[in-house]
Formats: sequence, structure tokens, C-alpha cells
Amino acid sequence: AARLSGGGENRLVSLPLSRIRVIMKSSPEVSSINQDALFLTAKATELFVQYLATYSYKHGRGKEKNALTYSDLSHTAEECETFQFLADILPKKILASKYLKMLEKEKQDGEVGEEDEDDEDEEDEDETVNEDVGS
Repeated sequence: AARLSGGGENRLVSLPLSRIRVIMKSSPEVSSINQDALFLTAKATELFVQYLATYSYKHGRGKEKNALTYSDLSHTAEECETFQFLADILPKKILASKYLKMLEKEKQDGEVGEEDEDDEDEEDEDETVNEDVGS
């Protein structure tokens, strides 16, 4: 489709160009933004979001419910190599109780790991002393 000049560009993209401009200007490396670059960034972003949504819908459980869910998006980010860079942005949802249990387990594992390291250090010191005595 041919691009219209001036204000017609806004009709070819769904995302607000003013928001895209603000996001682009938030980078310290960007001093000025060409209108063509702004339009192309907005269009590329729109197409990417559309592709992500379509892929997630087709490969997720949303097809069964005729809906796209957050879990479909997070599953796509986790399982599809193309979208793995989004895994931190679209993490799988877990219940707060499960998260608290995970934190508690990590804390316990960390304490056990520290105790094991201390025990190994003590064993190393004992071996060193025994070697000195034997000489």
C-alpha cells in the first residue's frame, strides 16, 4: 500500500505515533527522529505484535476457547526460540503461595549450600594440618 503524505500516515498504523516517539527519545543515543523512521518503527512494531498474537493463538489453548490468553503468550515466549527474548517480559503466571514456597526453598537451599562449603573448607584445613604433621 502506498503511504499517504502528512497526517495520512496515522491511518496506516494503529499504534499512537506520539507514544512511539516518546519511547524512541528515551534512548540516550537518539537525538532526533525522522518522520519516516517513526512511521516504520510503529508499523514494524504493529506487525510484530500481530505476528506474536497470531502465533500464540494458533499454538496455544486459545483456539479451543476462541480467545488469546496471557498464558498462550507466555508459553510462546518460553517455548518458541524466535520469541525467547520475551521470556522475562512475559513470565508464566504463578500463584503467590507457590512463589513464596519457591523463595523459601531457595533460601533453604542457599543455607544448605553455605553449610556444605563451610564443611569442605574445614575438611581442607584438616587435610593440610595432617600433611604438615606427617612431614
